[in-house]
Amino acid sequence: MLIGGRWVASASGATFPDRDPSTGAVITTLPEASAADVDAVVRAASDALDSWAHRDASERGRLLNRLADLLELEQDYIGRLESSDNGRPFRETHAQAGIVAKWYRYFAGMADKIEGETIPVDGPYLNYTRRVPVGVCGALTPWNHPLLIASKKIAPALACGNTVVVKPSELAPLSVLELGRLAIEAGLPPGVLNVITGQRSAGEALARSPHVARIDLTGSTATGIAVVKASADTLKRTGLELGGKAANIVFEDADLDRSLRGAMFAGFIAQGQSCVAGSRLLIQRSVVEGFSKRLAAKIPKIRVGDPLLPATQMGPLITPAAAQRVDGFVKAALNDGSRLLLGGTPPRNLDAGLSPDGFYNPTLLWTEDPESKIAQEEVFGPVVSLIPFDTEADAVAIANNIKFGLGASIWTRDVTRAHRVAEALRAGVIWINDYHRIDPASPWGGFGFSGYGRENGYEAVRMFTEVKSVWVPLAEQPMNWYESEAPERLN
Repeated sequence: MLIGGRWVASASGATFPDRDPSTGAVITTLPEASAADVDAVVRAASDALDSWAHRDASERGRLLNRLADLLELEQDYIGRLESSDNGRPFRETHAQAGIVAKWYRYFAGMADKIEGETIPVDGPYLNYTRRVPVGVCGALTPWNHPLLIASKKIAPALACGNTVVVKPSELAPLSVLELGRLAIEAGLPPGVLNVITGQRSAGEALARSPHVARIDLTGSTATGIAVVKASADTLKRTGLELGGKAANIVFEDADLDRSLRGAMFAGFIAQGQSCVAGSRLLIQRSVVEGFSKRLAAKIPKIRVGDPLLPATQMGPLITPAAAQRVDGFVKAALNDGSRLLLGGTPPRNLDAGLSPDGFYNPTLLWTEDPESKIAQEEVFGPVVSLIPFDTEADAVAIANNIKFGLGASIWTRDVTRAHRVAEALRAGVIWINDYHRIDPASPWGGFGFSGYGRENGYEAVRMFTEVKSVWVPLAEQPMNWYESEAPERLN
């Protein structure tokens, strides 16, 4: 683990295995952090805070740009590292590794542009604000997009002058550990960025630490609730990017070829293991039969296999238990009245050396009941529920009748309908005739059980800074409350 600029084992010497989901083989063993390790890493981040916060913002930006340079040089290596670690196809992890540096470059440019404001107030006063670092920030990050999601938290936190302790998921921590190595090479001072590895208990200890000022999580809704409870006694600032059940709405006037490709991408990228997976595919009833037949004919062409092979388009789920959970959802949906259009089984004839336990075929269900379990709960696997709707009002009602509110998409040629529906949807990120486009400048976050707070852009600066309001009297006369029978003011 990277603590205070040094690579160290856990205090207890405990380790845990990191496995390749496609084969089940152990890639390596990693330190398992305990509460003692969390105390040590928080001390290291606290010791580094003052000097980093008061370093010239342009210098912080220069170091983040240097880190971006190193990340760009390692695109191929990081892509392979993540494919081995979480099972996503190399064609996905390689492409994603190619954009991570954008977050460090964007916030490197932001570092010396974090401005306060001058506030017009009554009386002869100057009132201005300053944005200052929150302090030591903890980041709890997931296994599905390990380096990208960690970077969405780390880059703005560092640019704003905070120090960071990141605990990546124990299921896929390797690319975040590599980021730690590159941070040292880039010249970040010891303790500014720290990486610990371990199980859920390490994340809980980080959330409970009285010396951590802010905790940010990307993970399940259940984990988010646990983190809020663990952090409550210390009144931490929190940011939560949690589960989702995105509605992908296709109207009858849409470009159906484009919508078809969008539906496949939305539902099956990352094996459907994404918080914004378009797992609810709402199709207007007048076109649903033809659309479903074309989709059912196209999905089986997705190539399932070894994630490290360039031709592979879908790899294994993160663990065999995850595949079993997905299968349980499918079986329950069929019992509840959904109709299986294709999939619903593990793939046959996998290449030699691959473990079949973690793989699951892309699956398409026809679901008439939008309140059924399969249409309401996050599956986190390659399962899409096709839900017919009749009118625009029906589509909006179905889309919003859910506890989540992270992402949604609208497919239509009618520009007024597109904006009208976007206005009506309860979701934090909405795409029109596209899906899952992101940028470091564009806010990201959700409503309801999808969490609160926003990543990216100036919204992230607001998340990782506190505001000071400073008052300066411009009049020469002193305050005279107790000397005057008719005071000028009370406050």
